[in-house]
Amino acid sequence: MKLTIIGCGQCGGRIADEFALLGKATHAQRKIEAVTNVLAINTDIADLSGLSHIGSDYQHRILIGSQKTGGHGVGKMNEVGAEVAREDGDKVLESVSQTHRFFETDAFLVIAGAAGGTGSGALPVITQLLKERYIHKPVYNLIVLPFRYEEMTEERSIYNVGTCLKSSYLIADAVFLVDNQRFIKKNVPISNNLAKINYQVVKPFYNLLCAGEEINSKYIGSKVLDAGDIIQTLAGWSVIGYGEVKLPRIRLLGEDKIHFRDKVSGTQKGAQAMDKAIGELSLKCNAADARRALYLLTGPPEEMSMDLINELSSSLKNIATEAIIRSGDYPRDKGLLSVTVVLSDLVNSRKVMGYFTKTINYISLTRRRRGETEHEHRGIDEVFKDIPSLL
Repeated sequence: MKLTIIGCGQCGGRIADEFALLGKATHAQRKIEAVTNVLAINTDIADLSGLSHIGSDYQHRILIGSQKTGGHGVGKMNEVGAEVAREDGDKVLESVSQTHRFFETDAFLVIAGAAGGTGSGALPVITQLLKERYIHKPVYNLIVLPFRYEEMTEERSIYNVGTCLKSSYLIADAVFLVDNQRFIKKNVPISNNLAKINYQVVKPFYNLLCAGEEINSKYIGSKVLDAGDIIQTLAGWSVIGYGEVKLPRIRLLGEDKIHFRDKVSGTQKGAQAMDKAIGELSLKCNAADARRALYLLTGPPEEMSMDLINELSSSLKNIATEAIIRSGDYPRDKGLLSVTVVLSDLVNSRKVMGYFTKTINYISLTRRRRGETEHEHRGIDEVFKDIPSLL
């Protein structure tokens, strides 16, 4: 699958920067063009200057809202982020249209942190502009949820998260949710922590994007998981996970018979990789809430048997009981067996509903501070409409 990546705000820009590095890796290591273009848009010049792998020209690092912000950000006011994205959205569309071999792009992935100002405001607006211009290409969002300390100390962050999630859900074809807190390491310098988190956010996409773009016949799977499968799977709230296990034993040349213990061990390792992928999902969720799912098995071809495929399919179906499951194999890595899992069309998410509830409480509190009255004890469906949309 070929993606055009657009990072909005500081968080979105840094993850987009990691996707740019992934694109370079797929080209250098596998001769595959999985990332057609990577753009970063921001209201802060310093944030754009801090990127490493995205092109440094103005068509790849796009400053918006400079007349309003003076190039110094929007101060967590995501309404302003949305406003300047609408005003300068033509800059983004122009850069997208100049993408080399743009016609090969299968979909867009627009990325932002939900708690900030520029990113959470611009993300749904840019998504809407892309959908209006390129009606035949899906537009997906990847939204990074805030750290726990941000939720506890910054009321405005919760409001930004709620409005961003609502607006994104209303317009995007699918929304990948990433919980920052899942990847955090204690007693590690913050710069190292953030770099590691960004890497872990992007890593699960590597094999998933490459499998359907492989051009070397010996690396093409028996059941290819390509862009069509991914597009048919992705809808609504979505999560992604990746798990891998090492294969220490090297079979000797001429050793064509596989010992039964090795076969059992291979199946077990595949199950371990699946368990790790589920355990490392980008957001903790109940797999039974997924209505669509897919998995990709990657490893040495001699290790990927029908027994293993059946085991993994049964394993995923046992937990994602209501999901339509698609799968594929990718005979690529040596000495490593890995599984990429996507759960999509999640009908419920405690985390998301929690943000909506907190956002409504924040709005009610703000109104009371202003002397306005608010009806209490209403259901989530009724008060959902009270959360402002950024569109």
